[in-house]
Amino acid sequence: MKMTSTTMVRAPSSFEDATYAKVSLRLIPFLFLCYVVAYLDRVNVGFAKLQMLNDLRFSETVYGIGAGIFFVGYFFFEVPSNIILARTGARVWITRIMITWGLLSSCTMFVTSASSFYVLRFLLGVAEAGFFPGIILYLTYWYPARRRARIVALFMTAIALSGVVGGPLSGWIMQSCAGVNGWAGWQWLFLLEGIPSVVMGVAVFCYLDDSIRGAKWLSEEEKRLLEGEIAGDQKSKHEFTLGQLFSSGRVWLLALIYFTFIMGLYGVSFWLPQLIKATGVKEMVDVGLLTAIPYGVAVVLMIWLSRSSDASGERRWHIAGAAMLGGAGLVASTLYGDNTLVAMGALSVATAGILSTLPLFWTLPTALLGGTAAAAGIAMINSIGNLAGFASPYLVGVIKDATHSTANGMYLLAGSLFLGALLVLAGVAKPKG
Repeated sequence: MKMTSTTMVRAPSSFEDATYAKVSLRLIPFLFLCYVVAYLDRVNVGFAKLQMLNDLRFSETVYGIGAGIFFVGYFFFEVPSNIILARTGARVWITRIMITWGLLSSCTMFVTSASSFYVLRFLLGVAEAGFFPGIILYLTYWYPARRRARIVALFMTAIALSGVVGGPLSGWIMQSCAGVNGWAGWQWLFLLEGIPSVVMGVAVFCYLDDSIRGAKWLSEEEKRLLEGEIAGDQKSKHEFTLGQLFSSGRVWLLALIYFTFIMGLYGVSFWLPQLIKATGVKEMVDVGLLTAIPYGVAVVLMIWLSRSSDASGERRWHIAGAAMLGGAGLVASTLYGDNTLVAMGALSVATAGILSTLPLFWTLPTALLGGTAAAAGIAMINSIGNLAGFASPYLVGVIKDATHSTANGMYLLAGSLFLGALLVLAGVAKPKG
């Protein structure tokens, strides 16, 4: 059964626009900052890899398993975590998530063996489970479907900004702090990038509101408008029981599509520093600075495509086009991997395409699912899709150990993105005229 990919687009009033601008100014910069520190803690292992593999004598396969096992813990605890969030409220539960993962991320500095690396990465996944789908669910409490692509895109540009800021920062920490207090640069990296998550966790408890009705910074008229928008939005959604949710072909198709996109995302996230270094760049700070370029390009494309999709109401070709662009960029970066300038251009295209699929994708399940099913369904799709976060680094690591090259691994990830594009075009229904 195909899923519809559009919603009716109507002209908003000036009061409505002003109200949503007020909500966005209150929520999005704060949630954005939370996601920046979250994503840094998730993928800084890609930078740590450049030093810790030699220090700890890890193979590429060990690294791939450690990087990816995060998503096994994430998978098992994602749905329960989001259900708890729906019951307790976002403020308390996101506070718990951020503080525990910040502490565990910092503790990764004490890794001395493959087994301790695996355990801490697994526990980090358990701690972070529920954060991203929890925020996606939280945004559905404030924004109707027709406004959601651009809002989710603004939130998810945090992935790109974490690359813009995190690359140079990580490179600087690893090069400048190496040897201080007898610790390696990668140990300082985990310690210093884990602390902001704990700080932001405390800030969440003090700042975030669980609902429109509880927001003291909104007037009564603004609250009624927002609540009316959300109530009208719920009428077009499907109410599933949990049993129906897990047996729904539409939900499983969405999970599969998301899996193919996440394969590409973590191919870039975990391997981009290595790919840039392989073009001939030697200094750690230079690698860090160059990683900022693809993520900077991604910010621009993410925002432009999401605005285009919301304005037109079209989802299928926006999502599929971004995925195909990402796949083509990965192929080109591999073919011209010995030329830093050309490879950087291709990696910029790949990163921008891959990251642009994500906010556009989330317009589909959030428009489909309502009621209790929304918390479990969003978490289910995200957790299954994020198993690609295990498969992607593991497979690329195994392929590199076997062939001494990342080329075939990048081709595999590109193929996954092309498959996702085809599934969107084949499985998501065209808009009804």
